Amino acid sequence: MTNQHPVMPPPELMRQWWEQADQYQDDPKTYFDFIVTEVAQWGADQELEATDAWIRTNLKGMLRPANRIADDLRTARRPKPPSLKEQALEQLDGIATVFRMTHGGNIVCDKILAALEALPE
Repeated sequence: MTNQHPVMPPPELMRQWWEQADQYQDDPKTYFDFIVTEVAQWGADQELEATDAWIRTNLKGMLRPANRIADDLRTARRPKPPSLKEQALEQLDGIATVFRMTHGGNIVCDKILAALEALPE
């Protein structure tokens, strides 16, 4: 029996992280923060993959398809950051709100809004 924990990263991956962390060698806190973050993300990804596999294997035959449950779980556990388009629309809304509050009227951004909405995600 091995003394390696089942969620232990492979040695080659750990070596890669240590080599990448070398860029922070002048700052021990940043150096170790980098390693800890990489390991935590890797561990979380392993947990997610295991949960995904379990759901796809064990929830067959339910009214809601197992693949849909697994996809929903993945989406909930690893949400995608907002797209550049979504960020721009949010900023435009913020600008319009500030303008209304400071100038007491509506700002006309219809052309900017239409251009942003026309962009693909």
